[in-house]
Amino acid sequence: MSLIKSISGIRGTIGGEVGENLTPLDAVKFAAAYGTWLKERNSGVTELNVVVGRDARISGAMISSLVTNTLIGLGINVIDLGLSTTPTVEVAVPLEKAHGGIILTASHNPKQWNALKLLNERGEFLNGEDGKEILEFAEKDAFLFAEVDDLGTYKEDNSYVEKHIQEVLNLELVDTEAVKNAGFKVVLDAVNSTGGIFIPALLEKMGVTCVKLYCEPNGQFPHNPEPLKEHLGDIAALVVKEKADFGIVVDPDVDRLALISEDGSMFGEEYTLVACADYVLGQLGGGNTVSNLSSSRALRDVTEKHGGIYTASAVGEVNVVTAMKETNTVIGGEGNGGIIYPESHYGRDSLVGVALFLSHLAKSGKSCKELRDSYPAYYMSKNKIQLTPTLDVDGILAAMAEKYKEEKVNTIDGVKVDFADEWLHLRKSNTEPIIRIYTESGSQETADALALRAIEEIKEIAGL
Repeated sequence: MSLIKSISGIRGTIGGEVGENLTPLDAVKFAAAYGTWLKERNSGVTELNVVVGRDARISGAMISSLVTNTLIGLGINVIDLGLSTTPTVEVAVPLEKAHGGIILTASHNPKQWNALKLLNERGEFLNGEDGKEILEFAEKDAFLFAEVDDLGTYKEDNSYVEKHIQEVLNLELVDTEAVKNAGFKVVLDAVNSTGGIFIPALLEKMGVTCVKLYCEPNGQFPHNPEPLKEHLGDIAALVVKEKADFGIVVDPDVDRLALISEDGSMFGEEYTLVACADYVLGQLGGGNTVSNLSSSRALRDVTEKHGGIYTASAVGEVNVVTAMKETNTVIGGEGNGGIIYPESHYGRDSLVGVALFLSHLAKSGKSCKELRDSYPAYYMSKNKIQLTPTLDVDGILAAMAEKYKEEKVNTIDGVKVDFADEWLHLRKSNTEPIIRIYTESGSQETADALALRAIEEIKEIAGL
């Protein structure tokens, strides 16, 4: 059981001791810190508005009630989207002219976890400086609540399924007619969260037949909600059984998108962004892209094929977005299946990813597997080492950087070692007490071997 406070929000397991887990007191404290920060940031504004939405986690209604009523107690008006998605809240904040937003979701973490993910007035994740200020408010208990006549208001708004979908369909490169004419049939695994509401509604508007798997938004995740190959056996089998054109997998808050080819093979969450970028760059005649250091080299290859410039950022959506703005990027994201398309908004959005991919597939005339096979073949291995309080993570990373100093080493986010034909990236997770170990190579065997070698080297350094 754990509680993790970071610049991007607070994340923890439900139940247990205050300050050690995400208890009701911790949820109230952090919501109060965020609300206090908003009030200071907007000191001349008489009425503040915050958009709140949640995924379908079992604890979601409880945490939402605590958070929304804390904001109201501070004199802040709440617009509650109820069951929603991370990208939907991001879209809603500027449309509502709100001053901020909170998404209640622990993303790909198991059901015992929940989190408060915090947005600014643009519907984008907070930068490090803003997040640090909120943490300081929380530490000091520096809160001044409103008197009874100045309490905030509460309003439910269930219109954003339709509004978000319409925003997606209005994008210039989303070709709904081409998709309708293709007559696609897909299988959707929404891990019993809000993707089971939003993705079928989008598919219906685009004329796509949807076979639903785990689409009841009850928060009872039928498998580990991280959309990795080892968790997706059920949908892979159903895609083949249904003779579907491909399968769609989203995580609980619908900001990560993985695809399954028609033969049940993994399209690969790394290649979701590659395919969407290939389509966008092809339609625009080029452009720049960004992904993080843990993402596949395939995006670089596709970008350069279209005459654009590829940039690698530190891991974390806010870092990717910052790099995208600096390099005038037309599409970017993270290799975990996160598509960021500035034409829509600066946030990972599976609805945008689904619509762009469908348009690409319809116009290409290829099957999903043929499209996947047309891209450079890289293979990744994603592993992790559980941290203990006594483990000197910074010392381990420094030792690994020293060990490989003769290679191309990047230390802007952990340690990335670029070899001629493969790479290794080690970093401490922002959301879990683990060291993430990512590798990529020309075959699965060599990627796995590089990861295992790194794990053994870390254990040796740490004396494990």
